[in-house]
Amino acid sequence: MSGAALRKIETPAVSGAETPSGKDAKGENFPVGSWLLPKELRPHVAAFYAFARAIDDIADNPDLRSGIKLARLDGFAAALTGTNDDPAYAKAHTLRASLNEMGVTPRHGLDLISAFKQDAVKNRYADWTELMDYCNRSAAPVGRFLLDLHGESVSLYPQSDALCNALQVINHLQDCAVDFANLNRVYLPDEWMHAEGSNVVDLAQTESTPALRGVINRCLGGTEDLLIEARKLPRAMEHRGLAMETAVIVSIADRLSQKLRKRDPLAGRVVLKAPGFATAAVTGLFRLWF
Repeated sequence: MSGAALRKIETPAVSGAETPSGKDAKGENFPVGSWLLPKELRPHVAAFYAFARAIDDIADNPDLRSGIKLARLDGFAAALTGTNDDPAYAKAHTLRASLNEMGVTPRHGLDLISAFKQDAVKNRYADWTELMDYCNRSAAPVGRFLLDLHGESVSLYPQSDALCNALQVINHLQDCAVDFANLNRVYLPDEWMHAEGSNVVDLAQTESTPALRGVINRCLGGTEDLLIEARKLPRAMEHRGLAMETAVIVSIADRLSQKLRKRDPLAGRVVLKAPGFATAAVTGLFRLWF
């Protein structure tokens, strides 16, 4: 790729339509555009991540009314499809240029917008199926974009979806108390809350009640089922670097799921520190190679 092409898809500065939260790739549960990916593709990954971060921050801003969130997200959708040239949506324009250059559909970005528009108006989920529908638009498009960018087969979408959705549920569990406190948003399925005798007010406590712990464990059971499918993904990939990064991410998801089984997300956010990430990386690569 030429230097001019690389400059064309550099991440733009924050624009007027955005409401940056301060979150960045360092705070994610997975590596974003790591050195395992080809150098020439990393700017495209960065463009997609910057777009996703911008629209997610709008949806999660507690100070914006739902109507404003929806209008801004519609603006990003219009910019991504080329029907809005407003510079306030610079990250969408940058991603559109990237997608056009690489021949990747804008569908993945539009699916993310669909999910985040739902976040603007919906705070509860009836059951696991409804939650998975949300995850299929809020998380799965990231994996599908990476597969398309690397020229992998669309037949790998189901395994990729399983991994991305598992990571999304893990993130929901990590942030369940914060999401409720800041946004009155609960991703724990109502069906399981009722079955375990839990209530959303349990999320306002400093530690999980036995009933809430039961709901968390049900969510982890669903996550672990997803990870069974996700473990098939790295070996099925043609691109070695992407397979290696995916193997690491699967291992990270496994370790986070295990930690959430043992630790209480209401008592403190359950995360992997640097040694845990290193161990997960080595474990994931070992599984891929041997």
